[in-house]
Amino acid sequence: MTASNQDQAMSMQGHHAGMVERTLLIGLIAFLTVVDLFGTQAILPALARNYGVTPAAMGFAVNATTMGMAVACLTVAYFSHRIDRRRGILISLAVLAIPTALLAVAPNLATFTVLRIAQGLCMASAFTLTLAYLGEHCSAMDAGGAFAAYITGNVASNLFGRLLTAGLADHLGLPATFLSLAGLNLLGAVIVYAWLTQSAMITAQDEPSRAPLSIWAEHLRNPLLRPSFAIGFCILFAFIGTFTYVNFVLVREPIAIGQMSLGLVYFVFAPSIVTTLLAGRTVQRFGTRPTFWGSLAVAGLGLPFLVVPNLTAILVGLMLVGVGTFFAQATATGFVSHAATTDRGSASGLYLASYFSGGLVGSAILGQVFDRYGWAACVTGVGASLLIAALLAIRLRPASERLLPEIERDVPTPPPTAVHSA
Repeated sequence: MTASNQDQAMSMQGHHAGMVERTLLIGLIAFLTVVDLFGTQAILPALARNYGVTPAAMGFAVNATTMGMAVACLTVAYFSHRIDRRRGILISLAVLAIPTALLAVAPNLATFTVLRIAQGLCMASAFTLTLAYLGEHCSAMDAGGAFAAYITGNVASNLFGRLLTAGLADHLGLPATFLSLAGLNLLGAVIVYAWLTQSAMITAQDEPSRAPLSIWAEHLRNPLLRPSFAIGFCILFAFIGTFTYVNFVLVREPIAIGQMSLGLVYFVFAPSIVTTLLAGRTVQRFGTRPTFWGSLAVAGLGLPFLVVPNLTAILVGLMLVGVGTFFAQATATGFVSHAATTDRGSASGLYLASYFSGGLVGSAILGQVFDRYGWAACVTGVGASLLIAALLAIRLRPASERLLPEIERDVPTPPPTAVHSA
């Protein structure tokens, strides 16, 4: 082997090692950003008993986080050009620890709800700014893997966050659970401070200053972004409706599992940690629209299993819904960044505002459906949301996709390492 070949091999090894390290760090930041959002859902029955309220009332209070998230996403989108990405992420995660810790002493459901909204404001600020940072500072070749890694960190938070929260609540009680989550938020701030200052990612050139509403109008005129925003709404509508109210099904007869066992149920997210990293490769091979349809079909296949009064069947259904919705979310997140013709930060903000609004609306509507008509009717509502998303994906026509050749060319094969450490 010549010296030049040796240098090239060493360079490739160094690049691969750097990609693995970056994937793990991006996934870990994502995990520590949204662990409060998902972890609390694992203790919904315990919270409902603690506050003496119905499943619908507790489900809405816990998912009120998405209200704050939608507002924060719009705010970040509006002020996108004026916000330093790294500093904004750092402050958001540090401040997030405050309402998280206060949940340990929330005296009533109204206070609990307000604190969850405050959490959402901080979480979504960090979430949106991180996506904007990745879109603006990653090369086109690395962007697909970076977005997939970030969404995979969200998947990991669904699994390990719920397991952690369920275990802490079962052994130490609710106050200790929220204090522990606050500590994880601070850990996220420390990692952002240490890592983003040393980032070697490519710096994007600043775009000319424009009125934020003018940029929003351009995004909303974009024939690729409009259906993408609506698809995001439907994805979280379906996800929240499924994984919020299934908790009450599992702790009731005839299944009647305990709190710790309820946490273990969320090993159903383990396959999603692996499959979500394949989103970039799948889009590259099949295109955006077929990838959406395939992921939504997988989620839809899980719905019949959810209404079978058997733990194994429900676990299979939850696994399929998780794999399908997370795959769709990873596809949509990367697609929005590429489809935006200007200011990717505000485009990501608008998408996430729609996405989190879907979670809030899904929690409210499907909660009432669950209380009044039962679990089967709730699952039917989830199916309707997935069907609407599939119909919206029709508007992502192949002819339109050719306007964005980088989606087919530049979305890389993600690294094989899943973010299990997150």
